[in-house]
Amino acid sequence: MTVQLDPARVTQVSSLTAQYILTQQQKYLPRAVPVPLSQKTAMAGFFSPQLLDRVRILVLRSERIADPDFYPMLQGLGFKSLPAQSGMAAITLCDVVVSHGAFSNGLLFHELVHVEQYRQLGIPRFAELYVRGFLSGGQLRSNSFGSERVLIGWPIRVGSE
Repeated sequence: MTVQLDPARVTQVSSLTAQYILTQQQKYLPRAVPVPLSQKTAMAGFFSPQLLDRVRILVLRSERIADPDFYPMLQGLGFKSLPAQSGMAAITLCDVVVSHGAFSNGLLFHELVHVEQYRQLGIPRFAELYVRGFLSGGQLRSNSFGSERVLIGWPIRVGSE
């Protein structure tokens, strides 16, 4: 059964999601480091130097990213299968990418696509599309952003500023 939310509730959940993203970004930024030169070089043909210089990454060693504190509200609305943040390989929080394991080039590339989406959309719009994608298909990563397929398919740099 798919849970339907009225437009006001979608706006509320989108706003809570944006606040979660911002709060988590601020939490992890002080410990995050620049992308290593070897991985910047590997990504240079796909992302702008400005984007690669701005991004910070963090590999968590003895902790996991916490679920949003609004999950109980969503469960109360009938959502049964909310994704556990601690089970994600990595989470992009605007320009900070937090991982639960080492960054392979493939994982980093995928997360940099999200950094570019944040750059183009801003946190509020990114959060809204994320929520709407979840509501339309029950998956946060599948079809949440029609633009992701376009961004991944670009053979030239993205994120020129």
